[in-house]
Amino acid sequence: MEILIVEDEREIAEIIQECLESEGFACRVCYDGQSALRLYGEYQPDLIILDIRLPGMDGLEVCTQIRQKPVAHDPYILMLTSRGEEIDRIIGLSTGADDYYVKPFSPRELVARVRALLRRRLRESDPPGYAQRNRSGLIRTKSFTIDLEQHCISRHFEEESAKQLDLSSSEFKLMTLFVKHPGRVWERGQLIEKLWGDDFFGEERVIDTHIARLRKKVEPHLGKPRFIQTVVGVGYKFEDS
Repeated sequence: MEILIVEDEREIAEIIQECLESEGFACRVCYDGQSALRLYGEYQPDLIILDIRLPGMDGLEVCTQIRQKPVAHDPYILMLTSRGEEIDRIIGLSTGADDYYVKPFSPRELVARVRALLRRRLRESDPPGYAQRNRSGLIRTKSFTIDLEQHCISRHFEEESAKQLDLSSSEFKLMTLFVKHPGRVWERGQLIEKLWGDDFFGEERVIDTHIARLRKKVEPHLGKPRFIQTVVGVGYKFEDS
């Protein structure tokens, strides 16, 4: 597993690199956003540790550009923030971070978060013959069709032709869970348990970033979600009536 560390404070970058390499991870380090995009294009790491405060292009923009690039496997992105309130920016902008961690950090906890994210990658890699052994047919609602064998979801609104959605593995799992249980209200912790189980290590609000990214792909109008609805004080539910 290869990790790209993007941190402009060299001392912090060295600490992170030493901690991860001592645990057997292969690491590369850079100190600004442009270098991060160049290195990402060259070797596509499994995970990126990305500081939000970078010179020139900040971490949020780097994260957004990485998520827009078509690749076979999206990297996990762990965002480092200097202040707790920056978490609201990460979630609000929905740049695509999978987890976030507020400085100053514990090296041991940082390693634990990295391991938890990379365990998800291993679990999401289906073994050979997976589709052939799991022929469960189609799941249909008024506006969506889920093909579990082909691992794809199509959207078919009345006003447009059918469109296959470009979803990550986590987004596919999340949407499938919603569609299988229309009307059910899910708490954040319940969604995390269903998606990642014991592989999750972090803050429950991370699920909000996944919901926001999924809404961008399934909702006709982001300002007024039609399918994935927020239940204030509780969590989320799916409706397609």
